[in-house]
Amino acid sequence: MPALEGVELKPTSRKPPRLVSLDVFRGLTVALMILVDDLGGLIPAINHSPWNGATLADFVMPFFLFIVGVSLALTYKKLTCTKLVATRTALLRALKLLIVGLVIQGGFFHGLHHLTYGVDIQSLRLMGTLQRIAIAYLFAALCEIWLVKRNNATTITASEKSSPLNKYKYQWVLAFVLTVIYMALLYGLYVPNWNYKIPSDSFSGPAKVFSVKCGVRGDTSPACNAVGMVDRKILGIQHLYMKPGYTRTKQCSTNSPNSTAPLWCQAPFDPEGLLSSVMAIVTCLIGLHYGHIIVHFKDHKNRISHWVIPAAALAFVGFCLHIFGLHVNKNLYSLSYTCVTAGAAGLLFTGIYVLVDVCGYKRPAWFLEWMGKHSLMLYILAACNILPMFLHGFYWQKPENNILRLIGIN
Repeated sequence: MPALEGVELKPTSRKPPRLVSLDVFRGLTVALMILVDDLGGLIPAINHSPWNGATLADFVMPFFLFIVGVSLALTYKKLTCTKLVATRTALLRALKLLIVGLVIQGGFFHGLHHLTYGVDIQSLRLMGTLQRIAIAYLFAALCEIWLVKRNNATTITASEKSSPLNKYKYQWVLAFVLTVIYMALLYGLYVPNWNYKIPSDSFSGPAKVFSVKCGVRGDTSPACNAVGMVDRKILGIQHLYMKPGYTRTKQCSTNSPNSTAPLWCQAPFDPEGLLSSVMAIVTCLIGLHYGHIIVHFKDHKNRISHWVIPAAALAFVGFCLHIFGLHVNKNLYSLSYTCVTAGAAGLLFTGIYVLVDVCGYKRPAWFLEWMGKHSLMLYILAACNILPMFLHGFYWQKPENNILRLIGIN
């Protein structure tokens, strides 16, 4: 380890080929994201679950985090620079993602049908999809840089030959510690009563103040969970997501038989909050493990067996936790949700690997592969409605006469 520090390793002259199945998996996830974003409002079955449970849309974020982990394992297969330089590079990349996320999801753009932009810094949404990915990416990259025992010699020890994954044991220790911390905070923190304001309909009128009664520990309901409390205390309630999924629960629905909805139904809540991002890091670390298997096992059968067994085990554990009361919950990024989605990601990735890299069905998947290679651009342009908003900006005489209207998209 010490011999590596301060020594710059020259990169190999030949760049290793890309793993096609990983690009296809990333492209499939982008396509899935665009599908649920565009049709989720019309088909509730694929829209994000209002609270407990999981739908098709709830697998998108964990799939991205899993893919980030796999990619990092391949990226840092061999350090081509010092650890400090690699750390600085990781920090800069995470910062770029964070800034893009703040611009795209912070409220700067006012929606598909509004040709306006700009955001009050006091109400800027601080967390979001890209921000969470940036946090998980940074933690996983630092783990791969600093928590891996690397030999600068060409010889490989007997223990590394017999069990090559032992060199990553500290990463698993960290994943376990993060899980324990998350569970301890989720079920141990005291959630007091809290207030929030809703601006008045009139510009000059006073804001309406609502008080939500909690005074509990270990509650995982929308109103009194520790995840929301941490975000309100650290980020500030004005910087949270203003349209949380729990507004679609039966309690908050206008079609509910109850004449009055609970007071918390209109309160902000961020599904990509701080405490819930702890388990997002764990998902990324699970992806790292799958990438390590690619690095150390070259035989297809070995890779598949090392992927399928833990993936099936994770999914089984997640379902059991859900049955026994630790519900699958995307908003809280619960332990059961982590297990189920990471297991699903592992199984789906294995299936794609078998079809594309083992059986050679690459040509039918070329479009998904292309999407995977340009995933960030497609996410910004399509999923965040930047391209439709740009097209809306070109119109004839009045905004309603725009290009999208001309081709039949209202």
